[in-house]
Amino acid sequence: MTDPREAAARYRAAQQQDRNADADAESGTPPGIAAAVDRAAFIETAIQVAIRRGEFDDLPGAGKPLEGLGSHHDPDWWIRRKIETENLTGLGPPAILLRTEDRELNDQLDLLGRESDVRDVVDDFNRRVREARRQLQGGPPVVTEPRDVDAEVVAWAERRAARPAASVPEQPRRRRFGRRTR
Repeated sequence: MTDPREAAARYRAAQQQDRNADADAESGTPPGIAAAVDRAAFIETAIQVAIRRGEFDDLPGAGKPLEGLGSHHDPDWWIRRKIETENLTGLGPPAILLRTEDRELNDQLDLLGRESDVRDVVDDFNRRVREARRQLQGGPPVVTEPRDVDAEVVAWAERRAARPAASVPEQPRRRRFGRRTR
């Protein structure tokens, strides 16, 4: 069932479109301009009819502020929200991926056991930051700073020393070839 007001709006839009097509042919105006104006008028009428029917009442989140809008301005909020809600990994512009990795880098470094591994991971991170800054692929700007390797190693060692001994996983004993253990 259609609303009579909606049907009337459709009829008026069709009639106006026919009149505009005739007028455009006579005046030489491009036909797309009048059609776009008519389409906008039809859409606005359809929205007003839906509002009167109450179709927009009781929508989830009505009257509440948008989530994730804080005091700082992030122009890429919509990309980040989509990636978070869809649990996407490895997708997106390099600027977003590097920001996310930068936030999680300390936790990743804490899982490593050797200083050389920490240096390798930080060097790889810095290399990818520099490459992303050099490339002009469009998208959001890369604002992630490279990290100082020596400072990260010192911070990693301090975090490692601050951990209680019980939380450090014990290395499993190696079995020697040819010997059975009971």
